[in-house]
Amino acid sequence: MLINELNDLIFFNNLIYKIYSVDDLGDMRRGFLEQLHLTLDFDASDFYLADKNNSTGLAEPIFYNYSGAGAGEYDELDYSRGILYSGKCIVYRESDIISEDARVRTDYYKKVYEKNGWHYAVQMILARSKRFLGVITFYRNKGKPDFSNDEVMMLDMLKDHMAFRLYRELTPHDKRPVRDIAEFAEIHSLTKREVSVLELVMEGLSNQEISDKLIISVHTLKKHILNIYRKADVNNRIQLRNKVAGLKNDDFEY
Repeated sequence: MLINELNDLIFFNNLIYKIYSVDDLGDMRRGFLEQLHLTLDFDASDFYLADKNNSTGLAEPIFYNYSGAGAGEYDELDYSRGILYSGKCIVYRESDIISEDARVRTDYYKKVYEKNGWHYAVQMILARSKRFLGVITFYRNKGKPDFSNDEVMMLDMLKDHMAFRLYRELTPHDKRPVRDIAEFAEIHSLTKREVSVLELVMEGLSNQEISDKLIISVHTLKKHILNIYRKADVNNRIQLRNKVAGLKNDDFEY
């Protein structure tokens, strides 16, 4: 049991790390779906970004395991549009918002679900600062059970990380309310060397890459990182990145 839990934790942390560290946004989105499929049972998925020219539109889709017409083509028929463009970061099952009888009678179900042989779906709506950023939908074929509460919870734990990556990617630097590293260093009394380490951590570099750049041993680097964790009152890189960026629990929109 402990081994399975440890493996799940390693997988989960690796997935979050790749959300932040893969430079190309398209590669990151595609890799996210491929890797998540190793632990989440879904038959197809699509990942849309918000349309830059339309506050209530979808663009730049990435499809996983299907090549037909994407759900974005029928966005105007989607019965979940009110949630989709609400500016809230949320994960929900389609069955949570509309009854089974009503859903199968909608044009959206017939044109998107029925056409592809799907029946159930769970959506991860990505938003930050009340701004819609994108949406990921995971589909299951007809005959399979609905997504479980545990699976919804797992996606819920990922949504804010993905939303922050999109927000950072899609928002101009001069409009990001992100805390400056110098300010963070002053607040937490970091040394000059710790600031240098922190800057490279925030770039997503590995321990070996940081050691090579700073010409120090990995052992020495780990001491610096542990000191930063202690001063910032965090336990890992994910928490550190979030704290430097000003990502706190009460910043999230639920």
